[in-house]
This record gives sequence, structure tokens and C-alpha cells, in this order.
Amino acid sequence: MARRKKSSPQPLLIVLVAVLVVAAFLGSRFFLSPGPETKSSVPALDVPAYMENANSLRGNVFQATGVVSDALAWSPSSGRLIAVEVADETLPILVTAEFNATNIQKGQKLLFVVEVDENGILKTKKVSQP
Repeated sequence: MARRKKSSPQPLLIVLVAVLVVAAFLGSRFFLSPGPETKSSVPALDVPAYMENANSLRGNVFQATGVVSDALAWSPSSGRLIAVEVADETLPILVTAEFNATNIQKGQKLLFVVEVDENGILKTKKVSQP
């Protein structure tokens, strides 16, 4: 009686499985990991405190959801200054030049992640749909 040769795993199959495992791991890290600033990790802007004394909030990052009410100014290097209605107040928000390609229209509801700069101006770090 002849003996059967023991079959060993194909090297190509082992490499393919390893590549799939690595791709699945990297894909899960990319799609499931939150960005540096997510809605849950950034506190909401305290509008009355900002209106009373914006300098007390300097250097902090907040989120604000509001409706764009007007475009106030535009500069290709600095970006766009827009008026946004947030919590029954109209706030000026500087949409920085990195968002020049973003289409922002009057009446559009947007979520802004903003930083209060050294002059008390709200500068965008992220702009998205709520």
C-alpha cells in the first residue's frame, strides 16, 4: 500500500491570509477610530460667556451648530468671515483659508469646531454638516 504525501499549507495561501489580516486591522483602525476632534470630545460653545468676555475663552476649542445668516468679508489668504446664528445670537466666525473649497451658503445649517484665538476671534478647525 502506498503512503500518501502529507500536504503542507501552500505558501501563497499563508501570504494571502496574512495580507488580509493586516488589511482588516488597518481598515478597522482607519474607519472606526475617532478623529482628533469629535462631537463628543469637544465641549459646546457657551455663547453668553463668549458674548460677555471672549478673551476669557482664548486658546480653547469648542463646537457650535448654527445657521449661516450672512457673508461678511473674504480674503484669499485669511478666509471668509461669516455671521452664524447660534443660540439666538449672531456670532462672527472666521472660516480659515483651508476651507476655501467648502461651499458655505446663506441659510445652511453647519457644525463648526472653532478655536478662540488670542484676539477672541472664532477660527474654524473643522466645518461639517450636523
